[in-house]
Amino acid sequence: MSSFRFVRCFATRARAPRTSAFALGSMTPLSTVSVSFRNRIFPSVSRSYTVQTTEKKGGSTAILWIGAGLIAAGAGYYYFVNPEMGAKTLVPTNKEPDYQKIYDQIADVLEDNDWDDGSWGPIFLRLAWHAAGTYDKKTNTGGSNGATMRFSPESDHGANAGLKAAREKLEIIKKNNPEITYSDLWSLAGVAAVQEMGGPKIPWIPGRTDSEAAACTPDGRLPDAAQGSSHLRDIFYRMGFDDREIVALAGAHALGRCHPDRSGFDGPWTPSPTMFTNGFYQELLGKKWVEKKWKGPKQFVDKETGELMMLPADMSLIQDKAFRPHVEKYAKDEELFFKDFAAAFHKLEELGVPRTGNEKVYYFKTKE
Repeated sequence: MSSFRFVRCFATRARAPRTSAFALGSMTPLSTVSVSFRNRIFPSVSRSYTVQTTEKKGGSTAILWIGAGLIAAGAGYYYFVNPEMGAKTLVPTNKEPDYQKIYDQIADVLEDNDWDDGSWGPIFLRLAWHAAGTYDKKTNTGGSNGATMRFSPESDHGANAGLKAAREKLEIIKKNNPEITYSDLWSLAGVAAVQEMGGPKIPWIPGRTDSEAAACTPDGRLPDAAQGSSHLRDIFYRMGFDDREIVALAGAHALGRCHPDRSGFDGPWTPSPTMFTNGFYQELLGKKWVEKKWKGPKQFVDKETGELMMLPADMSLIQDKAFRPHVEKYAKDEELFFKDFAAAFHKLEELGVPRTGNEKVYYFKTKE
């Protein structure tokens, strides 16, 4: 058994109380207020949800380095299709999903002593990330809308190796809640993963639709962990992110580990792979990293123990003069990292989703 196996650690983590805009002791569940996206506040609540209205506004072997609507016309029904499970089900559309209930069901399946380090959280986050990170702002294709990873060839892309397990794990929740789309379910699973492993509150908006295989995106849109800073900018600028957001999203590497049978790389980034912290930045700056001597792809291990690892793309964050200051800030200030990650991850999950500007924003209470 790995010395990095942590069970229930995200449920017991002690964290100093946060001040400023993160407290929401007076907000009532299902209250509706106005919020400006330009000055968004991410309240810290803990397992019912609040809703807010949005402000109107204009419209390969890569691994997660962080990585036509089916409406039956006029009938009030839609089909949900999962070719991996052989499912095609006609579902009434007039039922409003109970998103807090679905969030709770996701939270309830996260802990699993027989899976990886004891939590499905890291792979749920990776699924949400890879479903959204295919967005191309120039062509307005890809993104969180569609859930096209259900289909080949997207499900077979090298960057998505191993994610079938996450999709199958969430299938029972989909069957119990057929009114939620796959694309909403996957994005909500990413939110639940971050929050339940001790991370910040993530604002979430439903309304994604599922697409068919014809909408699958081409391979190569997700970050390649073997590349450096120029590649990262090419990938993330294409989606509309800046340098600070790139570094903030990279902080998700506090979670999970690489697997030789998926990405080819091996090992965790931090000694607590089921706790969402700013530990990725602290390890990146605080340890001496040496190239691993093995037959696998180039990666780095900490010189002291050889048990932690970093990828070439990770190392570029401290080698690049524009990226490094953000790494240093987040290593010193976890609250700043949480704030910036919450904003960047919300932005990621909104890529490719048509919005009117009047949608409700949900904040979910976490597991006790």
